[in-house]
Amino acid sequence: MKGIVFTEFLEMVEAKFGDEMVDKIIDDAALPSDGVYTAIGTYDHQELLSLVALLSEYTQLPIPQLVEKFGHQLFGQFLAGYPGFFSGINSALDFLANVENYIHVEVLKLYPDAELPTFEYDRSIPGALVIVYRSTRPFASLALGLIKGCIEHFGEEIELEAEDLSFGKGTAMKFTLVKQG
Repeated sequence: MKGIVFTEFLEMVEAKFGDEMVDKIIDDAALPSDGVYTAIGTYDHQELLSLVALLSEYTQLPIPQLVEKFGHQLFGQFLAGYPGFFSGINSALDFLANVENYIHVEVLKLYPDAELPTFEYDRSIPGALVIVYRSTRPFASLALGLIKGCIEHFGEEIELEAEDLSFGKGTAMKFTLVKQG
């Protein structure tokens, strides 16, 4: 997993829970990397899972809720760091429908070793988008947060439903987005 995800996660923890919490989860997780991440490095996703599990334990917040909030924040960082991805796109549905065939292609140019989730799309219903997310990693809640961040960015009224397709594993989810009004 790319280091930018780790660095952004730790920034979120610091902003919401303080420096001491960052130090505590890093120390207690006993990570192979010692919790030292660079944005361009690549790290085992299990380290992030360990950090999130400890944060959940210490804050008493459910893991999916923490990961979703992180995804929401991460969208803002992607927006700031990669404005070209948003150029000429005026709606959340149009942006999200381009993740697999445009954004992931560009990400792989920057990070050829990145292991990305896959997205399948259905736009057969006017004003709606169905996305099926699949990953080998349990980050469907992260995708949910990213989608919510995208909707907020575009300022649209969109009804969002999420259906777990992985029996609680967090590796597959169906998102149904319907534009309101």
